[in-house]
Amino acid sequence: MSKLHIDSITKSFKENKILQDIYLGCETGQIIGILGRNGVGKSTLLKIIFGTEYGDSQFIKYDNTILKSMSDRKNRIAYLPQNLFLPKFIKIKNLIPLFCNQKNTELLFTSEFVQPFLHEKPKNLSKGEQRIIETLMIIYSESHFILLDEPFHSLSPKVSAALKAAIIEQSENRGFIISDHNFKDVLDISKITYLLSDGHLKQIQDFKELQRYNYLPKSI
Repeated sequence: MSKLHIDSITKSFKENKILQDIYLGCETGQIIGILGRNGVGKSTLLKIIFGTEYGDSQFIKYDNTILKSMSDRKNRIAYLPQNLFLPKFIKIKNLIPLFCNQKNTELLFTSEFVQPFLHEKPKNLSKGEQRIIETLMIIYSESHFILLDEPFHSLSPKVSAALKAAIIEQSENRGFIISDHNFKDVLDISKITYLLSDGHLKQIQDFKELQRYNYLPKSI
């Protein structure tokens, strides 16, 4: 079992402090959900953990190794950003092995969501088709910890169900931190759920607490 230790993360934009002394721990075998309204800092937090953005202060450790650079995170942390990231002019069949080992490459080659597009380039696919492919590539990548930012956005119930099943299966040997506005999908699979509000993470025990913190209306 490996552990990702995230501590003392603060981040401000001008006078607006969006993250205040954030602490978060994730172990392989765990699925952690992070909910919150637009603009509260969920994506910023994931980017800081992944290393593409820096906090005003931060401490991130993988087991006994303090992570200071992107190279420290290689094969330890993978990140699915909100925006599409696949190179537009390289065929899908050539991109998958860059992220996945041979076993998972062969698995994705036979996936009903990937197989029809193996010989296509991302520029020829719809945004939805690209999104499911790149999400699966990150889920089945070599890394022990997977950060997913809006993985269920604009996906059909069938595709979302398949993604949730893949995440649950892969969580046996990996840790997941997932942020998405489709809160029901997050709650379905998360073992621990947090609400990011006013710069702080609040652990959520049940659906009613989301209403109590005004993340959801009382009438739902």
